[in-house]
Order: sequence, then C-alpha cells, then structure tokens
Amino acid sequence: MTTTIYGVSGSRAIRSLWAIEEVGIEYTHVATHFFNDSKTDEYLAVNPNGRIPALVDGDLTLFESMAINLYLTKKYAPTLYPSSDGEQAKAIQWSVWAISEIEPQQMQIVIQKFFNRDNIDQSVIDSATEIVQRPLAVLNEHLADRDYLLGDSFSVADLNVAGVMLLMQMIDFDLSAYPNIQNWTGRCYERDALKRAQALD
Repeated sequence: MTTTIYGVSGSRAIRSLWAIEEVGIEYTHVATHFFNDSKTDEYLAVNPNGRIPALVDGDLTLFESMAINLYLTKKYAPTLYPSSDGEQAKAIQWSVWAISEIEPQQMQIVIQKFFNRDNIDQSVIDSATEIVQRPLAVLNEHLADRDYLLGDSFSVADLNVAGVMLLMQMIDFDLSAYPNIQNWTGRCYERDALKRAQALD
C-alpha cells in the first residue's frame, strides 16, 4: 500500500506533514502549492476543494488537516492517539477548538500582514488580536498544571493545536502574557518531526 501526501510546509499543510513525520511511515511527498498547483484537474480529483493538504493512503483519500492527522496517528502511531473514549473525545475537542477559536483570528492578521501589505487595515489586526485573547486565556489556563493538552505526554491533540498555532510565529504574535502557552509551544516545536516537515517545500 502506498501513502501520498500533498502540500508544502509554507502553508496549512505543515500540520499534516508534521503528523506524517511523527508517525514514521514511508510516504511519497507531492509538493503542491496552494495557488496554481492545487487547482489542476489532477489535484482536484484528489481534493475537489482545491486546497491543501490531502492524503491518499491505499484506497482512502482524505482532505482537511485535522481529519488527516487524527487518522494517521490512530492508524500508525497509537502512542500519539488516546486509548480511552474520553481522551479521544478531548483530542477531537481541542482539534476542532483550534480551527474554530484560534485559526480564524490569526488568519485575519496573516491576510493583512502578508496579502494586504500595501494597504494594511490595522483595525482588522487590532480586532482579531482582541478577540483571540479569550481562547488564548482558556488554553493558557488549561496548561497551568500539565505539560501537554492531555497530560504528561505529547499527543495528536498537541500536534493539531500547535500545528494551527505555527502561524502565530509567522505573524510575530506576542504571547508573553501566556507563559504556559509559550512553554508548551516550545516543547512542541522542538520536535525533530516538525523540523523534518518544515524542510518539505
């Protein structure tokens, strides 16, 4: 069975490139950029949304980074995927939380800083920065008495949330008010699998 992942590290696909490096299986990487590459007929047959990443694992085709990561870790790296129903639900909870509470706000800032460079709307940045403080406070409090989201060890929950929050680094977001988040992302971002994934462009 062959496994193929589509995407490049300088995009949201970094989350799933990180995941497949964490699980340690052999795979083929198809460097697919989010502009023209993802709109070809060949790629649209894999992901009709025209977005990256996408995964083909044998007969299974998946899109959406959170789904890809949950699948990869459950199938190939059980140490990263919770064993109990409750912990599995929490991993899904945090994954959905990241893309609903954090990602929309940080993307507003990304758009202004990188796509509207010549006409930045500072009010959009200020609004997004203010709105994201509440979920950041929730995450910081949750990490007050644990090293990782589900306890003492790195799991797919950390991979997914920290993967989403990689954009915080790109936009130089000030997390100094959230020391628990800073310590946690520091632990997550030191992982060798992420460094290997970041080289895939």
